[in-house]
Amino acid sequence: MVHEDAAAEIADAVIGWFEREARELPWRGEVGEIDPWAVLVSEFMLQQTQASRVIPQFEAWMARWPKPSDLAAEAPGEAVRAWGRLGYPRRALWLHRAAVQLATEHGDQVPRNVDTLLALTGIGPYTARAIASFAFALREPVVDTNTRRVIARLVHGLAAAGAPSPRDLDDMAALLPLDPVRTRLFNAAAMELGAVVCTARSPLCSACPVADWCQWRGSGFPANAPSVRRQAAFQGSDRQVRGRIMALLRSATAPIAEHEALAAAAEGGVHDEAQPRRAYDSLISDGLLVEFEGHVRLP
Repeated sequence: MVHEDAAAEIADAVIGWFEREARELPWRGEVGEIDPWAVLVSEFMLQQTQASRVIPQFEAWMARWPKPSDLAAEAPGEAVRAWGRLGYPRRALWLHRAAVQLATEHGDQVPRNVDTLLALTGIGPYTARAIASFAFALREPVVDTNTRRVIARLVHGLAAAGAPSPRDLDDMAALLPLDPVRTRLFNAAAMELGAVVCTARSPLCSACPVADWCQWRGSGFPANAPSVRRQAAFQGSDRQVRGRIMALLRSATAPIAEHEALAAAAEGGVHDEAQPRRAYDSLISDGLLVEFEGHVRLP
């Protein structure tokens, strides 16, 4: 655990760096200036997706649906269509359902309370804390993949983070400034540091504002990364085959025959003969496709 005095110095250094070097991202802004709905949308889109890919989708989304009620008034399939190639299209359905809840149960406003946020579809503990911090400057620790890597190196002297654990939040909480506004800055700054400086493969230690405190650097950069299970390859996966079906449906102006959807799934090759049907059935099960009279469409 970092000593209290060192934690304050680390926070000051990271925040100072962030105020000088932060990327301009459309969902960032001062509390009171940034729309909490924009923060919520960005957090849905940023899950497992790089910021550079999210920016154009986010800007188009907010221009089309500037309030939750605007999205709620549309069919869920329009959210899936607008999601484009961000991946994991169930997030689009969840975001639509959350918009309906905000429009009908919360006066078209994003709630401030973490427990209330957790009751919204598609929002888990990380997203709830991120919205509470970034939209309302509540003093909540926010830990994403980039932050976990910074903490692993800075605090624990490890080359990479291990599997997520409750200790991640404790480690982050120990570094947070007492002032909620500075906590908000530090949460964003730690993420930014991991995204652009303390990167997974080629960390730029010479540009790091906390290099002097880094336990991994001080130990000589040992190759001591914890073993973690690798994500299955996308090429040839059911995810890839599902994506082919979704791409066809997003571009379609009318319902597609079931056999056309299965043919699209098989284009480019499949891992096994059962894969197109398995991918198709899983999309039906997830609510991303609706079947009727031998045809299929977005919900």
